[in-house]
Amino acid sequence: MSDVHFYDPLVGHGLPHDPFKAIVAPRVIGWISTRAANGRCNLAPYSFFGAFSTFPPMIGFSSESYKDSIRNIEETGEFVWNLTSKALAEQMNRTSAPVPPEVDEFELAGLTPVAGRNVSVPHVGESPAALECKLVHVAELHSLDGKPLDTWLAIGQVVGVHIQNAYLKDGRFDTLAAQPIMRAGYRGDYVEAGAMFELIRPKA
Repeated sequence: MSDVHFYDPLVGHGLPHDPFKAIVAPRVIGWISTRAANGRCNLAPYSFFGAFSTFPPMIGFSSESYKDSIRNIEETGEFVWNLTSKALAEQMNRTSAPVPPEVDEFELAGLTPVAGRNVSVPHVGESPAALECKLVHVAELHSLDGKPLDTWLAIGQVVGVHIQNAYLKDGRFDTLAAQPIMRAGYRGDYVEAGAMFELIRPKA
């Protein structure tokens, strides 16, 4: 008898709940602000988010269906990522509500929109840090058989960085002080940053 549970996702996991998102965790939240071509602002959290390049810095997120964020980014070529701290968890959650496009999530969640420096998109004034981005690429993902998935990946190059001075310590961003929260798998599961430790990469 094997001590490993193996499954093929196309066949089914055979468990009460799909473990995929719990295994690929914790994940930094893609709290993305955008502006439509008509000037309307949007703010929404995405579970799938990551950083993909250092020089130049690039980040990306994916949307499972063609939502306002992707549409706005394609219209204007800009977006901003906002760090979701523990103190902003409730406001972030409010911005996940399925509201009509004309609803301003900044107003809905009681957040302060702050004008960008290098983009026209505002960022969350209460967030410890925000990354202004210019669009590099939007792609609809496809499965192995070439079937389109209605899952959209947006990659942006960071063109501006906002950091509240309270979170800079000895010239370094204090991640623990910022208290970022992350998705941790099942519906409603989040974790906050815990103890940090250091490992220095070995030299060749």
